[in-house]
Amino acid sequence: MKLAGTTTAAATLTGAAAAAGDDYETIEARGQTVRIGRGETFENKLIDLTTGEGFLLYVDGANATIRNVGFEGLYRGDSFMISIKAGAGDVLVENVYLGDGATKEGSSFVHGPGGVFMHPENDADVTFRRCNVQGFPNNGFYCSNTPYGGSVRFERCFGKNNGVTTFRCGSADDEIVDCVAYNDDTDYGPGYGGYGETDGRPVWVWNGGTVTIRDSHFAAGPYPYALVAGANGSPGSVDFQSGGVRGEIQRASGSTVDVASAVSSDPDLSVPDGVPTTPEEAATGEGSSDSAADSADGTDGDGLPNLLLVDGSSADATRYEFTVDGDVERSNAEGASIDDEDTIDGSTVRGSVADWKDAFRFDGDLAELTVDGPGTVLVNGDAVDPDDYGSDLPHVLEVSGDGTATSYEITVDGTIDLADDEPAAEATTVSGSTVQSSVTDGTQTFRFSGALTDVTFTDGTATITVDGEPIDPSEYGAHEILPHALVIDGTDADGPTTYALEVDGAIVKSDYRDASIDDEDVVEGRAVRGAVGNWLDAYWFDGDVVDFRLRGDAAVDVQYNARDQ
Repeated sequence: MKLAGTTTAAATLTGAAAAAGDDYETIEARGQTVRIGRGETFENKLIDLTTGEGFLLYVDGANATIRNVGFEGLYRGDSFMISIKAGAGDVLVENVYLGDGATKEGSSFVHGPGGVFMHPENDADVTFRRCNVQGFPNNGFYCSNTPYGGSVRFERCFGKNNGVTTFRCGSADDEIVDCVAYNDDTDYGPGYGGYGETDGRPVWVWNGGTVTIRDSHFAAGPYPYALVAGANGSPGSVDFQSGGVRGEIQRASGSTVDVASAVSSDPDLSVPDGVPTTPEEAATGEGSSDSAADSADGTDGDGLPNLLLVDGSSADATRYEFTVDGDVERSNAEGASIDDEDTIDGSTVRGSVADWKDAFRFDGDLAELTVDGPGTVLVNGDAVDPDDYGSDLPHVLEVSGDGTATSYEITVDGTIDLADDEPAAEATTVSGSTVQSSVTDGTQTFRFSGALTDVTFTDGTATITVDGEPIDPSEYGAHEILPHALVIDGTDADGPTTYALEVDGAIVKSDYRDASIDDEDVVEGRAVRGAVGNWLDAYWFDGDVVDFRLRGDAAVDVQYNARDQ
């Protein structure tokens, strides 16, 4: 039974009918493929598989969401139910029921149909949250292609009796958190040969990096292994931090599986809270709202009770900075991305978003908040006004003379201005992100946002403190003329683009090719993070580019020895 016909998530679906009195739509499986493109959401659907035909949700765009979808009936088609081949960005699959199982009778492929497949060409970071996948002759979650690109994170997912494996992954960025998988004697229908659904591995980790498992529980069935690491002669690696396991652990081809003392031999195989147990429960979102409320209350195991969400906008990039008076850590709550380019320094966070979300959990109170751009900040679900949380210029910089005349220039990557109670010296010039002045035996005070990037003395020396702590001006000195150029061009891009990069030499902002020099772009040592809309950002640098991350469609041009061209 081959799939026939393609539509999009936004289109009217053939064979769809609204379920009377319910908040979901019923779609009869007729061999169709539903494509979910960049930024699209497919939600509150019940897919009727009792027709005996195939059905495929195909995610081919990043920042897409599948939410509140229930598949009803024994599946007799020949494909995976959800297939993901998206570009860089994030994909969220949340509150999905695939628990009625499948048979091999509709498939010519040796293993039969499966639940979810992530393509080798996928570059998206995919989160599966509160998903129930059972009884597929093939894999429940076939996600071991992550070493080629992207990553996978399983949160509060449940699976059993999937014929090859339930959770299959392989990269160092992959995680299995608060999940359950096991095999029992449930009969879903014909498998292949004498090898049925109950003979699969609950977890199978392939070669690519160390997969983290936390607060998860697994048990073997007729197949003796509850967890297998390694495949095709290559080793896998697992850091099993907490939870429970019953059954053998296979370390194939020299694989490493570190099992912490917090892993018991008596796993809790109950369905995790919030996971739908019927198709209707998934389609209506019933149960997921309670789980989301628990998450907002900080009861999801992180131990930090408050959630700060930065909700970006496709209109432009948004840069933010905030400080709390307790601990803070990244979170992927509410489908937020977890980005390496967002920095946490103690209790202060700096980052940027475009058409996605960043989220952080924290304890204590929000003390300072600065937002530059159209994005919105919510704390525990309520929108907050940055003006209510400290100054727009949260940092204090003081320049103290030592009795000799000193002239200096200071630059930040945000905005700098004289403190409110500081009289302007005759020689003081403040222009956006730069101040020029002189001091002899007094102290001049400025307030600024962002980070200090450059300190240059043209005559004499002085003591400089930032937020009361002395700094070494030599660490912020002027740079030599740098030979290479890097340009991020957003003029033809479809929406804003954010980027983060690192070089192994020096790097400074530049107006090369008439690029803008933006206060919102941050240079910290050899690392840079920033954003472009319909303009160019440029940098002079020395050495080589050793790391580069791009979210969006901007063009990137690196020109070595550009000054000689």
